[in-house]
Amino acid sequence: MAVEPNDEIKAMSFEQALAALEKIVDDLERGDVPLDQSIKIYERGEALKAHCDRLLKAAEDKVEKIRLSRDGKPVGTEPLDGE
Repeated sequence: MAVEPNDEIKAMSFEQALAALEKIVDDLERGDVPLDQSIKIYERGEALKAHCDRLLKAAEDKVEKIRLSRDGKPVGTEPLDGE
């Protein structure tokens, strides 16, 4: 089975992926990266962004808001978006 260049991204935490993405942005903004390397790191940045988006969506799906009674006491939870 062939290993894709960005396969390790799937194992990254959100914080790790975001830090790697920020480094790519810094490298590209500096402008001192050869064109062929820029294309490769841009593609890696796209994969990192997609991974961060998936992790954020999964986190949003888990977030719940606490329902409070009239006197302000917690009485349960419901999905954040009200579904």
